[in-house]
Amino acid sequence: MTGVVPAAGARQVPGSVPVASRTASARILASVVAPILARGVILRRPRVVALAERLDADRRAVRALQRLRRRYGPGPVRLRLPARELAVMLSADHVREVLERSPETFVVSNLEKRGALSHFQPDGLLVSDGELRAERRRFNEAVLDTARPVHHLADAIVATVREEGQHVAEAADGAGVLTWDDFIVAWWRMVRRIVLGDAAADDATLTDELGTLRAAANWSYLRPRRTAVRRRFMERLRAHVERAEPGSLAALVAGTPASAATAPVGQVPQWLFAFDAAGIATFRALALLAAHPAAAEEARREAEDAAADGPRVLPHLRACLLESVRLWPTTPVILRDTRTETRWGSGTLPAGTAVLIIAALFHRDDETFPFADRFAPELWADGGRPPEAALVPFSAGPAECAGRNLVLLVASTMLAALLERHRYRLQPPGRLGPDRPLPGTLDPFRLRFVPQPD
Repeated sequence: MTGVVPAAGARQVPGSVPVASRTASARILASVVAPILARGVILRRPRVVALAERLDADRRAVRALQRLRRRYGPGPVRLRLPARELAVMLSADHVREVLERSPETFVVSNLEKRGALSHFQPDGLLVSDGELRAERRRFNEAVLDTARPVHHLADAIVATVREEGQHVAEAADGAGVLTWDDFIVAWWRMVRRIVLGDAAADDATLTDELGTLRAAANWSYLRPRRTAVRRRFMERLRAHVERAEPGSLAALVAGTPASAATAPVGQVPQWLFAFDAAGIATFRALALLAAHPAAAEEARREAEDAAADGPRVLPHLRACLLESVRLWPTTPVILRDTRTETRWGSGTLPAGTAVLIIAALFHRDDETFPFADRFAPELWADGGRPPEAALVPFSAGPAECAGRNLVLLVASTMLAALLERHRYRLQPPGRLGPDRPLPGTLDPFRLRFVPQPD
């Protein structure tokens, strides 16, 4: 691995990586870890997200991590905690190495991740390991069509997205405003139709029960399991999946070979969960386009062409979405555990160490990237793949999000439907723009758009 040379004054036990001082450790916990947890890792808490935007919490986190890197070198750096070995990654090379060597060397089903996700997906891919993980990964890739930029059910998927997106745009025209509350109701209706079929379109109870479980999951091991809620949720979910409505992912679940250990229905909660983050990214991308007229006009042209051509990759709109997730990561921290003792330069991390990759540091590192704080969709021109090793909006390596292409297809199509015959002005105007750095934190729940005459 890349050699690590600790800075002067860094505490280093012979044979181990640098250990931050108690003061430095407390500063990272207070300015980086605690704000991420407070906002809700599994289900966002809108009031806390609003406060985080006012404090520009992610920019503060980036500054704290940059100071840590200047003091201790490129890392990793261990934090002083009483009950848990924890190391923060500070180098892009190390990030890439961790992700490329997952799950063999770095366990994806990290301890804290298992505690959180087991509230609503105890049989899911992300909390699985070993051969069981490999089997579930194969199943997820088959249903989600991971390798293809355009899912083989794209005709049905795109038709559903366009229908719901056009309803949102028409409602916004009538009301004179588009808010998060308007958007997210239609988004979840669309998601249920894509994943479970049209018969699930109005089953908001399913989504509400998932939300209750996700709210408990924010507390990981500190909150008792909501077993009765989960039982009701899984009964409703299983009924939708077993209906196997043609054109839905549920039909593919029914038709994809799997053993009982694969727990096919148990994989679906993660797909629903992931689409929630995709909705946030889509709404933020709309804000970026509203604030950058040239990019918006290119997006409108692409949207109008797509309406005539049918399902296909929308490269500019995908790039805008990827920029949304780069600027404001929907997965703020990537977690791994070391499976065995791992060597870093002249030091080691013990087995079972929690490894933290704070996405904002690498996505918004203005000490490294000139584009850190501006809207730069051109970064993703090369087939939607990042030009830099640590730009990981969907993670990377063998454990990269299996639904990446499906999410980008759905979200870019939704943007196209919203923009096809419509323009939007962000309210208040000037909140985002090309003439100053973009904020480190952006609250999607308070975004408001005013439709403009075409």
